[in-house]
Amino acid sequence: MRSLVVGGEALLIELDSAAEVAALHAELLRRRDAGELGPVRDLVPAARTVLLDGVRDPAALGARIARWEVPPLGPSQGPLVAVEVRYDGPDLADVARLWGVDPGEVPRILGATEFRVAFCGFAPGFGYLTGLPERFHLPRRDTPRPSVPAGSLALAGEYAGVYPRSSPGGWQLIGSTDAVLWDPDREPAALFAPGVRVRFTEASG
Repeated sequence: MRSLVVGGEALLIELDSAAEVAALHAELLRRRDAGELGPVRDLVPAARTVLLDGVRDPAALGARIARWEVPPLGPSQGPLVAVEVRYDGPDLADVARLWGVDPGEVPRILGATEFRVAFCGFAPGFGYLTGLPERFHLPRRDTPRPSVPAGSLALAGEYAGVYPRSSPGGWQLIGSTDAVLWDPDREPAALFAPGVRVRFTEASG
């Protein structure tokens, strides 16, 4: 763990893995809710960092955090969201080939995996989901698509994600869902937020 003061009121914590990011983010949320962090406006996790903004004394807080014993995140910690998926993506056969399985096995593999939202970005409501075993990690497409339909379930590298709106993208598309990932009239607006657990269930019929 390494702390960097990146502004008058900002502190960046660098970590070695997505699991360490998830554990530290959960611990920071717990301590903030308990009033132990002082006036911190935002806690923003990313792939290997957590940014704290609105910190009164970033250097002092960084020194305190370095002394913490941060417990690993328990598998049942965090709210659980189930997302129903139709496995009708144009890259489904390619993904099955890369995994060395029949296309019909892909829904079983995804359904047996509990994902966790590591961080959000790219577009409002887009969550980067970790949890896919390393043997199922995938390359991005050689040529990105100029338009990926909203609701597309996609895989790339160690991540899974669902496109909240139509946009360009180079991930492998394996399915689609009618779940609304981002609704500004809903509270919270994002279906996926850091720390949320996600299960994909196969749509019937």
